[in-house]
Amino acid sequence: MFPVFIENSKIPVWLSKIPFVPIEIGAITLGPVVISRGTMSITTRRHEAIHWAQYVECAVVFFPILYFAFWIKNRIKGIAGAQAYYEIPFEKEAYANQEDPDYLLNRKLFAWARR
Repeated sequence: MFPVFIENSKIPVWLSKIPFVPIEIGAITLGPVVISRGTMSITTRRHEAIHWAQYVECAVVFFPILYFAFWIKNRIKGIAGAQAYYEIPFEKEAYANQEDPDYLLNRKLFAWARR
């Protein structure tokens, strides 16, 4: 089961303007929908599909809660905004495996929790 991809949207642009958002958002997974500001590369699609797998494991509703909690935890530890984002276990898994075309076929459940 893969997410629905929507390209060339202004939503990532608008979200990037929120003061506490630490990066410029190119694409974002919101439940079963991936929204990007431009055309997505296969790498970006794979990265965001990994996030969808994480959403499913977290019963959808817990993913954004955990995601935000990990970011806050990183900030409390003194990690700067953008680096705090890259240290989120969900992002670590997605970035580490976004180049592997077979990753989602072989992915172990809760792989992000091992990061």
